[in-house]
Amino acid sequence: MHKDVNTDDLPEGITPLGNEIYAIDTMLAGYPGVVSAYLIRTERPCIVEVGTAGSAAVLRDAVIRLGLSPEDLATIVVTHIHLDHAGGTGDMAALFPNAEIVVHERGARHLADPSRLMASAKMVWGDRLETLFGHMRPTEASRIRSVAATGEIDLGAGRKLVSHYAPGHAKHHMGLVDTVTGDLYVGDALGVYNPLTGDLRPATPPPDFDMDACLSTLRLFGDIGAQRLMFSHFGAVDGVGEKLDRAERELRLWVETVRDSHDTGGDLDHAVAMVKDKVISRYKPLPPDASPDAAAVLDILSGAEANVGGIVHWLDRLAQEQADAAKKAAEERA
Repeated sequence: MHKDVNTDDLPEGITPLGNEIYAIDTMLAGYPGVVSAYLIRTERPCIVEVGTAGSAAVLRDAVIRLGLSPEDLATIVVTHIHLDHAGGTGDMAALFPNAEIVVHERGARHLADPSRLMASAKMVWGDRLETLFGHMRPTEASRIRSVAATGEIDLGAGRKLVSHYAPGHAKHHMGLVDTVTGDLYVGDALGVYNPLTGDLRPATPPPDFDMDACLSTLRLFGDIGAQRLMFSHFGAVDGVGEKLDRAERELRLWVETVRDSHDTGGDLDHAVAMVKDKVISRYKPLPPDASPDAAAVLDILSGAEANVGGIVHWLDRLAQEQADAAKKAAEERA
């Protein structure tokens, strides 16, 4: 039996969203407003997103504050296995002993054995890896359930989360729809929403970014007819259709700007400079009381350098595929 929760007396970092849903700031690297997890406090309680290894204790304390014991949690689900979303999965599994861990099938083996994922992250982040993300602990394989194109998570009393494969940002990415509320947990598929400014910018990191897959995912999300978008970065947002349209416009603008630089022989630094000048300069400044450190962390995770790097990687891959196809066609004609 869940204890009642006085929503007027919740600490900062826990936000009631109605229908037994609570947003929990995971305090990535100690900073607010970077990664949001969500507790769905139903008959079979579920957490969506876990943040980093350092976030596990934050989530445990929030779950207890919201009237549950760690043993009550039935499911932990991550939209994808990037460390800012899933780095704490092993620690969470240890803290919540009865929870099933749900992930897309392309990410499951990396939760069971994070060694390759951590090695890759070390190459990308270097000395910042430990500070930002900590170390992902393995999750017992028997507790992991992988889903494919679609899947279901039982929340009790006929309520479910339905998963939908949603690549483009990453090959192991999925979105989740609450069958009662119509909430759509979008992970990074729409990009990064800043509730302080209302800006929405894409998240296009290497090595998996794929423009066509991103656009297909946005169309899929439009077809779902969601009532509200639950961003991992950051918070619950209404105006679904407008946000989906905005996400597509921003994505196309970023890609076109990088393509212009790429096609004229510009290097990565040139493309970053063009994006900052033509794209990022459009975004609103943060309010004076915003945390500059939190903004800096978000910029590291999904700023110009990371996004441009992913777009350039995709353009190079596209060019190679076209060259290979042309070569094959020439050989067949010969």
